[in-house]
Amino acid sequence: MSYLALARYRGRSALARRVFERIVESRAEQDNEQWHLLILQDLVQRRGLRQSFLLHRLAPWLIAFFFYHVSWLLFVVRPEWSFRLNADFEDHAEHEYMAYVAEHPELETQPDPGVYAAQYGQYGSLADLLRQIGHDERTHKLDSLTNMRTPRFNQPHPVP
Repeated sequence: MSYLALARYRGRSALARRVFERIVESRAEQDNEQWHLLILQDLVQRRGLRQSFLLHRLAPWLIAFFFYHVSWLLFVVRPEWSFRLNADFEDHAEHEYMAYVAEHPELETQPDPGVYAAQYGQYGSLADLLRQIGHDERTHKLDSLTNMRTPRFNQPHPVP
């Protein structure tokens, strides 16, 4: 979607730059969310927890598919609604991570396995790792709230 905007406004360099910056930001957030998924999948596998195809593969895929398309449609109709939906989703995720850590004090003494330390960082405990993931969700929420104020790259253009 942002690539189409970039192509459309390529002649207006200030706007094209803002579109490009939004693309870079979105990619970074996607990569960060991917690390969360990889880390959590590794933790589940280390604990030997059984995962059903329906509940742990198909259902999350369908939810993500639905969320993506609703978010995209909202962005087309009214971008601030899309950013609000994402902010609410990230807020919920942040609180769930923090509540989970608070409910499981034993995580404070369990070491971070560090499988993805080179890409995501090494933390003093599993609790610290999960708190960092929660903090990332807060950052994504704050980014969405900021983007609500300028959802379509319509900041004033500097006078040449």
